[in-house]
Amino acid sequence: MDDAIAACRILVVDDTDFNRTLIGALLGEAGFQNVAYAKDGFDALAQIAADAPDLLILDIMMPGMDGFEVCRRLRADHAYADLPVLVQTALSSSDDRNRAFAAGTTDLISKPLDRTELVARVRIHLQNRVLIRDLQTYRARVEGELAMARSMYDHLLPSPALCAALTDSAGVTLRSHTALSFDLGGDLWGVLPLAGGRFGLFLLDMAGRGVSAALNAFRMHTLIHELAPHLGERPGAFLTELNERAVCLLELGQHATVIYGVVDGAAERFTYAAAAAAPPILIRPAPIAPGNAALVFGEGAGQPVGVAAGTRYEERSLPFPPDSALVLHSTAVLETLGGRRGGFAALLQSAAVQNALADGDDGGGGAFAAVTAALAAAQGDVPLDDHTLVWIGRGGAR
Repeated sequence: MDDAIAACRILVVDDTDFNRTLIGALLGEAGFQNVAYAKDGFDALAQIAADAPDLLILDIMMPGMDGFEVCRRLRADHAYADLPVLVQTALSSSDDRNRAFAAGTTDLISKPLDRTELVARVRIHLQNRVLIRDLQTYRARVEGELAMARSMYDHLLPSPALCAALTDSAGVTLRSHTALSFDLGGDLWGVLPLAGGRFGLFLLDMAGRGVSAALNAFRMHTLIHELAPHLGERPGAFLTELNERAVCLLELGQHATVIYGVVDGAAERFTYAAAAAAPPILIRPAPIAPGNAALVFGEGAGQPVGVAAGTRYEERSLPFPPDSALVLHSTAVLETLGGRRGGFAALLQSAAVQNALADGDDGGGGAFAAVTAALAAAQGDVPLDDHTLVWIGRGGAR
């Protein structure tokens, strides 16, 4: 017998001394080492409150408080909702048995007791009990690790003070929408202040889920900040070197989609490189000049970072004129809103967004609010994957 099962605490409740002794002897012979006894229902409830057992072997017919009432009181307390209760009874009618199950009995064993049946049922319920307890312990540990990872994630995101400083130096307004899935999907974004009122901006999404994906995202965050002082001005070279280091850092099969670009308000341009990331989108406000589309899609092609050494990433650019907005987003945003040229594109061209941009909404962020409200409604309270959307507005689009 497994040591964990043999050590489980069993409480035998019976008003007859002989029955308690008999059951204890049968359990002892079978290898169960931790058996306690209660002489009636009141004694049983007192002992359970002091030291909850892993299994209750309960007689139904007892004076004062019968087994039915013991079951009802236990099940009324959430702490004992999953305590297995094995009832020993001489009752044979279906009505009596149904009454026992209605009171909260887990299983029944008939009197006179059969040793083989008693030991088999006790072993089965204790095996389930140990398994459930192990799963609960594992779940608590995982939830604790996820909570710690979420806390670390929050500390790595750009602070409101940093975003405000960029607003002053770069002449743009930086807003973001982040929604984490229950088990974390590995999304992370950040900014890198550069000279001349410019700044770098990255958004990455690690493959995989859970704590391991979050930890890899944190490692990538460290690499990005190590490279920023030397390569932050050159997005193509930045991603190329990031890939070289990620290949050495990440295990086989682990990789990240990344976009990194430089926002230059004075030059009215966003220069970037992408590694299998969702493409950046430029939004022009209505009325749109003849020949110009409301949306301009960048390129998100390229191999994910961390897959193969020697990969080079092409540098691209998008215009970023006044009164426009630049949107970077994770692929989960596209999937939630119906694809690149489906629901997401329709949302960005909707009257709510276009009118807010055209009205010069520089204070309330009406266009951004309209987009994030639609996204929040579509993704639900707990999204299946991490969602990240970064909105950079210029002039009226701020």
